[in-house]
Amino acid sequence: MDVRLPITIAGICFTLLLGGCSQGDEKRTVSLEEKTAKFEQSLDAITDPKLKDAVTELGGSLLLLERAQLKLDSNPAQTEYGEDALGVLKHYPTPQALVDTFIKGLFVLHKDASSDYLTDLQPVFPFNLNIPGGFLFPHGVEWQSVTLSNKRVIAYQPEWSETDPGIQLSPSSSNVTNPDDLTVTYPFIDGLGVDKKTLPQPVSLQGQVEVIAPRRLYSFDLTQKDVGQTRTNDNLSVKLLKLEKNYAEVEFSNNLPLAPEVADAQLNPLIVQARDGTGQYLVRAGSINESPEQVSFYQKQLTHLQQQKTWSEALEKQLSADQLAFEQQHPRRYNKVYFNGPIETLEVSLLDFSSVTVTRKALDLPIRTFSPHTLEKTIQPLDLPIVVYDDLAANWLKGASLTEDQLKAGVRIQQSVEDSSAARIEFSHRRTFNDELLGDDFSPGVSPVTFFTEKRSGKLDEPIELPPEAYQVDPLRATITYDLNLFPDTPAIAVGSMPLFLASVEKKTYDAKSLPKGLEIRNNTLVVDLKLFPADEWRFFVKDDSGKYLKQILSVSHDASAEGPALFGVHYFYGRPTHVETYQRTNLSTVQYGFEVKLEKAQMPDTAP
Repeated sequence: MDVRLPITIAGICFTLLLGGCSQGDEKRTVSLEEKTAKFEQSLDAITDPKLKDAVTELGGSLLLLERAQLKLDSNPAQTEYGEDALGVLKHYPTPQALVDTFIKGLFVLHKDASSDYLTDLQPVFPFNLNIPGGFLFPHGVEWQSVTLSNKRVIAYQPEWSETDPGIQLSPSSSNVTNPDDLTVTYPFIDGLGVDKKTLPQPVSLQGQVEVIAPRRLYSFDLTQKDVGQTRTNDNLSVKLLKLEKNYAEVEFSNNLPLAPEVADAQLNPLIVQARDGTGQYLVRAGSINESPEQVSFYQKQLTHLQQQKTWSEALEKQLSADQLAFEQQHPRRYNKVYFNGPIETLEVSLLDFSSVTVTRKALDLPIRTFSPHTLEKTIQPLDLPIVVYDDLAANWLKGASLTEDQLKAGVRIQQSVEDSSAARIEFSHRRTFNDELLGDDFSPGVSPVTFFTEKRSGKLDEPIELPPEAYQVDPLRATITYDLNLFPDTPAIAVGSMPLFLASVEKKTYDAKSLPKGLEIRNNTLVVDLKLFPADEWRFFVKDDSGKYLKQILSVSHDASAEGPALFGVHYFYGRPTHVETYQRTNLSTVQYGFEVKLEKAQMPDTAP
């Protein structure tokens, strides 16, 4: 019997727990911590292991849910724009065309590992699988074997074995963010050196891919006037329960049963997006997938479990029956979604899995080697039979015209006072395209800072005279570190100036027939003469005839020698470029950011005898 909250909720909660809560929620936080402590103490009284596991899972999930709700409610009211989560689907005429692009675009990179006894294999997907909306459909890749250069086939095993004396193919332990990465491990013989070039190298990777495309996707556009209304299209319906400044509550349903192929799959058919008054998409801050009725139901189940002495088959059946009865009485699914900014329009999209198309394909993928730097003069082909657009490029390139005021407005100041001997003030801003073109020729100039005490009114008092070793300014890392133990008085305010850096960027646009000397389009590549277009000063983006930016697969620098200059660079794209945009840093200026920071109070050590 599974009495846990849905796993998606737990995952979201864990993500949200990475942040903290605002001061206004301090009492709620304290209350939650007290509740957590009491719950943990109550577990000690449960002696039956199965009952204890059930109470731990359900109670722990409810506490995580409450903590997530607290975090979302305290989310700062700062507008942040993102991309259309459905953009990738909108580039293809049918869901099946997206599926075909996903499969045809898959290839494998050979990557040298840190050890002579390891070779890493990185499957490269045409879409980013690690972000919401990166790839919308249920999918899975099952790796089966690798073929070596000596024709030997090594079967895949789910984990590396310390006792296996042979060559092994297993998941990589070095990259937890890409679960599809693999490692070929060669036998290690203590005291015996190995020349990696003499070992049989992986040449192809075998496996099977499966992708499930839904019958269709349908979107409902909702505003404040739709609150309380149910919108329906054929078998799909959405009800807008509430639309507040930065969050919305919706219920949705599909009155047709799921297709048999996905009846047991964990599906997320709902995609909720929001725009503000500018028409731009807002970044999602998080969501809660349990309605107040569901939470109340789970809390009652938890109370019932806590009243039991032992776990029994009858108890398990009762919990299952109660769960089924609740689901039958509440067939509609609930979602409460928070956004970083004020909502003007809500776009609720539903993937209809009442019928599906399942695509399965056996994979036998050649393993390709593309080093970031190579001494080869010949350009290695990587021309895949697909087109993939870069939906992030247009927004990213707005940073090319970043102004002083915009740069200053984006500065965030954080403090750390846990260590009184190394208290810190950090100045940061969200990375933009402008940062990419800063290069490394910085002239920060003088970065003055003065520490002040304060009057009872909270205003500046006298400056504190300090020895030079009491504080240190690092302008390139935009940090101030100070040792409170060397301060004769407790500082309350820091006043000064921190340098920021701003590139002046010049943009030019060319079509394929009028490229300047040093740029050349060859099939799906852009070849760049790095003597005319040095890599630290130039960036390149390409479009096809649709007017959309093509996604870059990878880039390679062809060098004269290991220590010699770069000769030319090759940028590979999913598609055939017909237009090139160049971005050149023409100047680098220093912008002084004046600040007056109210210092957080540190816990000073007790110096009493």
